[in-house]
Amino acid sequence: MTDAQLDPPSRMLMGPGPSDVPPRVLAALGAPTVGHLDPYYLEVMDDTRRLLQATFRTENTLTMPMSATGMAGMETCIVNLVEPGDHVLIGVNGVFGERMCDVAGRAGATVHRIEAEWGETFTPQQIEDALRAHPEVRLVGVVHAETSTGAHQPLEELGAVAHARDALLVVDAVTSLAGAPVDIDAWGVDACYSGTQKCISCPPGLSPVTFGERALARMDARRTKSQSWYLDLSMIRAYWGEARAYHHTAPVNMTYALREALRLVHEEGLEARFARHRLHHGALRAGLEALGLSYVPKRSLPMLNCVRVPDGVDDAGVRRALLVDHGIEIGGGLGPFKGRAWRIGLMGASCTRRHVTALLGALGPLLGADAGAALRAADEAYRAG
Repeated sequence: MTDAQLDPPSRMLMGPGPSDVPPRVLAALGAPTVGHLDPYYLEVMDDTRRLLQATFRTENTLTMPMSATGMAGMETCIVNLVEPGDHVLIGVNGVFGERMCDVAGRAGATVHRIEAEWGETFTPQQIEDALRAHPEVRLVGVVHAETSTGAHQPLEELGAVAHARDALLVVDAVTSLAGAPVDIDAWGVDACYSGTQKCISCPPGLSPVTFGERALARMDARRTKSQSWYLDLSMIRAYWGEARAYHHTAPVNMTYALREALRLVHEEGLEARFARHRLHHGALRAGLEALGLSYVPKRSLPMLNCVRVPDGVDDAGVRRALLVDHGIEIGGGLGPFKGRAWRIGLMGASCTRRHVTALLGALGPLLGADAGAALRAADEAYRAG
């Protein structure tokens, strides 16, 4: 392939990310590159920040895309808000809670875990009880949209619970942002991170983050430097602020793409976008259950459908057939769900009736099930609306 011109296949991306990218976003990615301190690019940065603030539903000034994918957003929050010796409480109910524990430990924190069965979520009382048991905790981390299980964590009361104990609330919204409500200011979330490749439907490469006043105060009171030079917000803040002080060469064209993807989000409208994700999730769920599949989480995300692989079914074989024969990508399970679950995404531009019906029509025969019954169940769900 070394001498061949790139000619990637056209897929229906229905895994846990990335999602399909609209032509307008791809066109923006190919616009002429300018310097990262060019006046035009500085205007693009400001516009992108305003669009991200509207998407996060926040007035936070320090809202911006980090120059790396979603895991860098997690690290950005942790290494800027945690110092060696700090105590943190992390909710672990899947892969990404585990990763948050790992990142916090690498930053020198003493990590206290609160655990739930994979696919389950946490109640405010469970978080409050854990904080009462560990009063030294200075930061609480939870995953809003656990991509490994499809579990949808309620957040509305957790900010108040954390703040009552003088702890910050940090939230992973990599899979939920722009697909389900993420109300940073209303919920009292102090720091949050996401990714571009999920419901925003931009290519992977940036990690939107936002930090509130409590988080900024914690940063300003640090006694030690951040563990990471590249992700150190004490310097990056100056580039995104009035000083425009150089820190690293920004990914100019990816910022173009993100701005265009966010423009599409807000042309549709957040509430309409959330409703679209709920509608197609309901139809897909009806169809999958008609095929005999059951969901892992009790409270499922609309954009990430995690279902159990039926006994006797070849997990990898079905996913390979979907990809090779039908051009449809779905994801396999992670951790203890490896080989036991499929993760089916309905994210952003991949959240359409065409995607739902194509998957159900292809999956039925592969399972030896009645695809017609699945499609009729989905159609009924659409009519019920």
